[in-house]
Amino acid sequence: MTTFWSTWICVLTLGSLIGLTWLLIATRKGETKGSVDQTMGHSFDGIEEYDNPLPQWWFMLFAGTLVFAVGYLILYPGLGNWKGVLPGYENGWTGVHEWEKEMAKADARFGPIFAKFAAMPVEEVAMDPQALKMGGRLFASNCSVCHGSDAKGAYGFPNLTDSDWRWGGNADTIKTTIMGGRIAMMPAWGEVLGEDGVKNVAAYVRHELAGLPLPADNKADLQAGQQAFNTTCVACHGANGQGTQAMGAPNLTHPAGFIYGTSLTQLEQTIRHGRQGHMPAQNELLGNDKVQLLAAYVYSLSHAAGAKDSPNEGQGE
Repeated sequence: MTTFWSTWICVLTLGSLIGLTWLLIATRKGETKGSVDQTMGHSFDGIEEYDNPLPQWWFMLFAGTLVFAVGYLILYPGLGNWKGVLPGYENGWTGVHEWEKEMAKADARFGPIFAKFAAMPVEEVAMDPQALKMGGRLFASNCSVCHGSDAKGAYGFPNLTDSDWRWGGNADTIKTTIMGGRIAMMPAWGEVLGEDGVKNVAAYVRHELAGLPLPADNKADLQAGQQAFNTTCVACHGANGQGTQAMGAPNLTHPAGFIYGTSLTQLEQTIRHGRQGHMPAQNELLGNDKVQLLAAYVYSLSHAAGAKDSPNEGQGE
């Protein structure tokens, strides 16, 4: 900020405070002492205003705001280029500097704990109760908005508590997914297959691969659907429809992994128009040490004793 504008701001701010102080004192001096029966000489709907002084508490409150304003302007930036005298902020207090200071305190306190877990394999971290509690908090803050507070997913977001993993569910792969994110794309096949082809492939996937029943009035040609699948879909989903984790292509023999629904209409919509998914990278936001804890927590959800496939398998009927 230039000297001119800094001076201009100082003059306006301090001038306003001085003017308000003078106004407060000047009006106080001219007030009548004590309650009187004299009115101000005007009436509104029969209500007259008495010429009584303002309450003492009001005057003290107004004076207190002026004192607070002066103290604030001394401690914090508010007068042009003045940076304030608040200790611990060499470049002046700002919300960013306050956040940096709080983060430095947190790093000093929790940094050694994060470093300890970062030096351990994810599988071992997943067995530590303290680490899982910390990872659970990180999940609630950064992941639950998409995957749900129970990590069982939502429409378009996978369930993290079962064994269906698009990109792989081992510890290292989970950490890689969280660190770098994932971008998945199911191409649209509507124009290539035509409407009959879309319906045939959807029926084939649902009935022959996923093992789910078709509506009684469905007239799709399953053989034609299989032929179209072998021509257009096997490159990603494999000849048996069991998916390719290296590409993020889901296993079509497990309905629990159909994050966009398993109904015939939903499958047709997926094949007709395609799907696009984006798992945002957390490396820059959280850093390696926190991602280590988060990966351990996510890993524990599907690898803990008793973990099994999603109970929602087959939903979307």
